[in-house]
Amino acid sequence: MQTDTQYAAETLRTLADDRWKPRFKMETDITISSRTCGLLKGRTVDISESGIAAMLTIEAPLGEVVELSFTLPDGPVTLGATVRQKNAFRYGFEFVIPNGMSETIRRTCRDLAVDQTLFAGLKT
Repeated sequence: MQTDTQYAAETLRTLADDRWKPRFKMETDITISSRTCGLLKGRTVDISESGIAAMLTIEAPLGEVVELSFTLPDGPVTLGATVRQKNAFRYGFEFVIPNGMSETIRRTCRDLAVDQTLFAGLKT
């Protein structure tokens, strides 16, 4: 049986692993539906398999679970996320992914990795 300390350490390790998934530049409009703030509009900065960063002009509460709506190359996406970070106007959201959505996000990240690697190779 796991102690509270072991459980906390395992949880932190998992969060750290998710936090360091590769991020890929992706700019698109995003709408955040917040229970406390209503509808917020912004622009994404980057995406990973575990979350997305966006620039917002109105403050979103840290820790709140919100609904994100944005468009991936495969089409529109709506999913839940937790507001995890704030640095000035830049917010980090951790996905709460429904089963079918994780593959779509994984595929998008894989495609962005290839595109951005090819583009970086053309610049050198």
